[in-house]
Amino acid sequence: MDEQAVAVQEDSAVTDAAAVPPAPPAAKKTAARPRAPKASAASSATSRVASKSPAKDLRILEQPGFVLHSWPYKETSLIIDVLTRDHGRVALVAKGAKRPHSQLRSVLQTFQPLQLGWTGKGEIRTLTTADWVGGMLPLEKSALLCGFYLNELLVKFLMRDEAHPDLFDLYVSTLNQLAHDEPATIVLRRFELALLRESGLLGDLTRCTQERERVQAEQFYVLDPERGPRPAMSSDNVPRVSGKTLLAMQRGDYTEQSTQLQSKLLMRFLLAHHLHGAALNTRQILIDLQNL
Repeated sequence: MDEQAVAVQEDSAVTDAAAVPPAPPAAKKTAARPRAPKASAASSATSRVASKSPAKDLRILEQPGFVLHSWPYKETSLIIDVLTRDHGRVALVAKGAKRPHSQLRSVLQTFQPLQLGWTGKGEIRTLTTADWVGGMLPLEKSALLCGFYLNELLVKFLMRDEAHPDLFDLYVSTLNQLAHDEPATIVLRRFELALLRESGLLGDLTRCTQERERVQAEQFYVLDPERGPRPAMSSDNVPRVSGKTLLAMQRGDYTEQSTQLQSKLLMRFLLAHHLHGAALNTRQILIDLQNL
C-alpha cells in the first residue's frame, strides 16, 4: 500500500461507492489543470429566477451544482441531494432517471460539474434540466474515497436552502486538487476547517476565548468546541495542540508534519463532537476494509 493510500485511510473514507454509478468520461491525467467553474458575471446570474412564475412554482435555471447523494424514488425516479452555488443544498426529484434509456442516468453523477434547473418550493423540488458541464478530471482510487468523504460531511453539516458560495468554490477547488494527487492530509484539513466555519461552529483560532489573549506559539492549548481555544491543563482528556499549530491552521499552512498530525487529531475530535456521536459511514467503511 503506497504512502498516499495510507494517508487517505487515516484521514478520509467513502460513502457507499458501489451505490454510485461511474462518472462520465473525462480528460486524461495529462490534461491541462482545469479551472473551477465560475458563476457568470452578473451574479447569481448563474441562477436566473423566472420573474413571471407564481410564488408557489418558483423556477430556477442554469444553476451550477454537484450531486452529493442519490436514492431511488418510486419505480423509475431518483431523489438527488445536490450542492448548488447560490441555493446551497437542495433535494430534487429526477423523474424517470432510472429508466434504461433516460439521458439523466449518465448525467447525474457525483463529482461532475452540472448546470441544473428545477421548479417548486417544497422540501423536495422537481428537476427540470441537468446538463453536464465537464472540464474536471475524474477522481480515482484514494482520491475517490476522499471525494465521498467530502460529500458525507456536506450532507451532515449543511442545512438545506442556505447558500454557501465560498464553500461551493472551495469544494470545486478541493476536487481539482484531489484529482491532481495533491496531499489528502492537507487538502482535507483545509476543507474541514472551512466547513465548520461556514456552519458557524468554529471561530478565531488565534485568541483564547475567555481571556481574549492572543494564542502564543510556544504554549499548548485545547479547543473547546463551544468556546474556542484555552490554555491546556494536566486534567484535560481532549487533544492538546500547540499554539504554533493553531496559528498555522488559521493561516491555512499545513506544511509542517507536526501541524498535519495535531490538526488531524483536533479535527477528528471537533467533527465527532458536532456529530453528537453519529459515525461517519465513509470512515467506518475504511476501517472495515482494513480488517478484511
